[in-house]
Amino acid sequence: QLQLVESGGGLVQPGGSLRLSCAASGFTLAYTTVGWFRQAPGKEREGVACISIGGVSTNYADSVKGRFTISRDNAKNTVYLQMNSLKPEDTAVYYCAASTSYSCSGYPGAFQRWGQGTQVAVSS
Repeated sequence: QLQLVESGGGLVQPGGSLRLSCAASGFTLAYTTVGWFRQAPGKEREGVACISIGGVSTNYADSVKGRFTISRDNAKNTVYLQMNSLKPEDTAVYYCAASTSYSCSGYPGAFQRWGQGTQVAVSS
């Protein structure tokens, strides 16, 4: 069964950190471009970060640049999203997604396979 499973979400205070994981089963994540997206209540799903096949390039939304880092561990078939200096506006369900494209995109329609999401809440 081909699937992506996110983990690592939770409740954190402003200024805190979380590391999200996106683990793949049934296929090799290293052969895909992987994106992290988020969706807050009442808002559209937006691209947060992306890492291309082979980790050649990474892209970040302006709102998270300098605070979030996307990385791969091919041996673990996993992609991570390190989130530092979290703000209340980062509160959302975070999804990882995989694409067969060689280049990154912030457009959800460019990704073929999605995880179920993990909730991140930033609040004091």
